[in-house]
Amino acid sequence: MSGKQLKARVPRRGLEKNALIFAALGDQTRLHLVARLSADGPMSIARLTEGGAVTRQAVTKHLQVLANVGLAGSSRLGRERVWELEPEPLDAARRWLDGISAQWDAALDRLKKLVEG
Repeated sequence: MSGKQLKARVPRRGLEKNALIFAALGDQTRLHLVARLSADGPMSIARLTEGGAVTRQAVTKHLQVLANVGLAGSSRLGRERVWELEPEPLDAARRWLDGISAQWDAALDRLKKLVEG
């Protein structure tokens, strides 16, 4: 399959949005924050920085990157800002990857049938 054929078969719907999500998740610190918020639920920045080597300012900047692509959101609780994971963008990205995976599975099945002929 040529690059042109593969490009034509990649689902275009959601490509730009998913590219931003994957770029945000490409950073180890942000990926760690997503994992923490996913496992432990909403947390303040103070709690997110406990026991870690990353400063509160750095965590705030990373959370803002996640918020900019829709992966996290915050709300005020007293004097603190509490951050939580927004699961829908991750679910959408997973569904997009599932579509690509299904295309590869179908291509491999066709290749297997051709080889086994």
